[in-house]
Formats: sequence, structure tokens, C-alpha cells
Amino acid sequence: MQQLAHDVTMWADEAPSGVAVVDATGAHAVKEIAAAAQGLAAQLSDGLTGAPTVLVQADNSWRTLVAAVAIGLRGGLIAVISSHATRSEYELALEDLSPDAVLADPSTLDTWHAADAFPASVPSLDGWRLAYVASGVANGVARWQGGAVIAMTSGSTGRPKCVVQSEAALRYAGDSTVQAVGLEPGDPVGALVPLSSVAAFCFGMYLPASRRSPMVCLDRWKPDDAVALLRDNAVSWTMLVPTMALQLSLVPGSEGALSSLKAMTVGGGPMNLSALKQAEEHLDTTFLRVFGMSECLGHTTPLPSDPPDVRLGCDGRPFPGTVVRVVDEAGVEVPAGETGHAQVRGPSMFTGYARNGEPQLPELTADGFLATGDLARVNADGTLTILGRQKQVIIRGGRNIDINEVEAALAAIPGVAQVCVVPVPDDLMGERVAALVVSVGAALTIDEVREHLESSDFPKFKWPEYVFSVPDLPQNRVGKLNRVEAVSMATHWSSSHSTGRH
Repeated sequence: MQQLAHDVTMWADEAPSGVAVVDATGAHAVKEIAAAAQGLAAQLSDGLTGAPTVLVQADNSWRTLVAAVAIGLRGGLIAVISSHATRSEYELALEDLSPDAVLADPSTLDTWHAADAFPASVPSLDGWRLAYVASGVANGVARWQGGAVIAMTSGSTGRPKCVVQSEAALRYAGDSTVQAVGLEPGDPVGALVPLSSVAAFCFGMYLPASRRSPMVCLDRWKPDDAVALLRDNAVSWTMLVPTMALQLSLVPGSEGALSSLKAMTVGGGPMNLSALKQAEEHLDTTFLRVFGMSECLGHTTPLPSDPPDVRLGCDGRPFPGTVVRVVDEAGVEVPAGETGHAQVRGPSMFTGYARNGEPQLPELTADGFLATGDLARVNADGTLTILGRQKQVIIRGGRNIDINEVEAALAAIPGVAQVCVVPVPDDLMGERVAALVVSVGAALTIDEVREHLESSDFPKFKWPEYVFSVPDLPQNRVGKLNRVEAVSMATHWSSSHSTGRH
């Protein structure tokens, strides 16, 4: 974060009254942000020797920007985590990151039992606390091999992954987006997605701060509040998952409300061309359907000047300098128009996954490509179309949910003999989680299932929204689970029954 710290410091020196953040507490001038960052940097220096790795509760407010700048001033690394992370998720982050300090509000620190690992603490950032390791000595950041920020992502393995990204990757992804959208310095940027994800950190916070533009924050997702925020602050660009974008169009009085936007980037979940087209016409804006991942930020986008069928019907073209190819099972590139496995190589590639306090290098092909795990097609015009996932993942509202992890949690519930978890389509959320359950004895209700999941500290966003009791799971001719039939059954039942969803 050293370049960001330099950028914000220079901005504060040259235009101190410039607005850096608009959040629930009001507008914050860059001079205020810079001064708070200097204060936090001094606290880090007082409590720790060396460049620190700091785990930060990343809320959508001025505090996250201040933390990033302060840690940059100290030459450290910022790791962001949601305030809604369970204690078990926090403990996994400690295991993977080995941080030197944690910064959060006191109630969150208490929930995590943070004092166990960070016994010394001081008040910081107007009501929060900064807690240090007892030794007072930071492990340094050379261990991160150029990494500047780490964020947890749900991934596809069941265990949250801590993705390590360099500042150069953030800058490349942000600059590529600025060029594609046509953003100018000073154009307000909406930070509506929680900044605890690496993509939101990059595009919602780093991009505007590095461009001397206001970061306009929504602290909690409410579609009507989001419409008002974007309209009242004349926001020029924002990035949302499809669920959020579609919800905006359902807000009463939202007709033409987003005309200030040069574009809205939409990605991170299943998308329907017809639904997106209807929503953008209603809102009087321009959607850009994109493809990217935490491991390779952004990396494809259409242009606002592209026709709707291109902007909404495919996933754009690679950023300049990024290469996306589609290969067969043998790794041989397939001709345009044919379906294969997507691979990517480019400047926004991540450093690795944090494991035991250092990055675990990504698995790449011999020529440096990362397998995305997606089926894709390169079209004749050079655009990319993502066709589905190889991995057993449900994407609900832009968040990845590992099917195997949910099945394991449900199988551990007393009375469950067999279980199959599948996605069911939903116009707003993209996909929802459904479970087909074979029980021993009385059928389990969805409330009973959720009580068990809550008692086991299973993350709430992964809970099934439908639970269907079945005498047997569907099988194919050789007796194996027929997931295609399971999806069909769950989709049919979910469309005609609303009692299983909350």
C-alpha cells in the first residue's frame, strides 16, 4: 500500500479540501483521511517494530481507507476481513496469515476472542481498537513476496482462501477499468459491495483513492438506499453483482435514477441478457457484463460503446496485456466458437494463497496460465462467453458456496441418511441453495436444519434456503447420484413452493 499512501499524501498536500470519502457519517476531506492515517501509522510504530501485517475489519467507511494508507506508510500489508466473520473464520485467517496486529471495533474483537492472540491494545480510529502481538515485533512483509493486500474468498474448496495480491495488480486492474469506462479524476465511485473482498477493495476503494476521486460508501446493502446514494452523489461508476443490479430496478421510483453513471460493471454470478437489458433501460444506465476472479482481478470487460447484445450477452474482452485462452482436456487451444476450459495470464495475477504466514504459489501451466475452473467460448469477435463452472459451486448473490462443504455439514446432522445439495435458479440472487434430504425417521424441517447449522457455527450465507425431504436420491443407470435429475427436481419444487425459503 506504499503507492496508495504516497498518492493520498500528495492529494492532501495539493488539494486538502478534496472529498475522499462519503459514508454514513458524512463527507470526509482528504486532509482528514491523511491526518488520521498518520495517527494510526504512529500507533503501529509505537506498538510494533518492523513492517506489520495487519488484519483489518473492512467496513464501507473512512476507516478502511485510513487503515490502508496508514499501513502503507509503515510499509506493511493489509489483510481485510468482514465484521460478520465467525470466530472459526477468524481463526482460519490467523492460521493462514500470522498477522502482527488486528484493527476492529471492540464488539467484533470480543466475538473473535482476539485478546487471546493480541493481548495489548489501544483505542484507535474513533471508537475502534488496535491490538498487537505480545512480542511487539512484526514478522516483516518480505514473507509475502510482493503482496500488499490479502482478502478471504469462499473459493471452491470449502475452506475460505486468503488471496494475496500485489499493489501493482490492483493498480493495473483499476487503470484498465478507468480506461474502459472513461473515468476522469474526480468522478465519484460507488463502494456498495463490502470492502472485505479483494475485488471490492481494488475497485471500490483503491481505484478512487488513487485517482483523487470520492469513494461513495454504502455501509449496509439496501436497494432503496443504494439508489438514493448513487443518485444523490452523482456517482459515475460502480461495480455490483447481478443480484444487486437487478434489485435496484425494483425500487419504487427508480426509473431513470442512475443517469449519472457512465457505466455500471456487473459480474460475479449468473446473468441473464433479457433481465439485464430491462433493468438498465429502467434505470437509464449502461451495464458492462464482465468476468474476473479474486486470483486475477477484473481481466475482461466490454466497452460502454458496445451494443447491448455484446455488453450484456457475453463477458467482454481481455484487459490490454491480459490473455484469456480456451483449451481442451489436453491443454490444446480450441478454435473460436468451440467450448473448452478457460485459462488466464496477465498483470493482475495473484501472488498466491496465504498459508501458514506466507503465499502458497498458484498452480500454473508451463507457460504461466491459471486454470479458472470455468467452461468458456471465445467468440469470432474476440469476446469471451463463460458457459458454466467445472467446480461444484453455487453462486448466490455473487458469493461462492462450496456444495461439498454444505453437504458435509448437513450429513453431520442426526437423522440425515443421505443428502444432495444443488443450485436452483433465482431471478434476483442468480442461484439459491437447495438440499434433497433422505432422513432416518421423521423428515427434518428447514428450521431444524438451520438450528443444527447455527449450533455448529456454520456460516449463515451458506445455509440452504430449501430443504426437500425425499425417500431416495435420484440415481443414474449404474446407481450413481444423478445430479442433473436432482437439480431438475429441486428447481421444479422450489418454483411451486415458497415455504422452504427465507
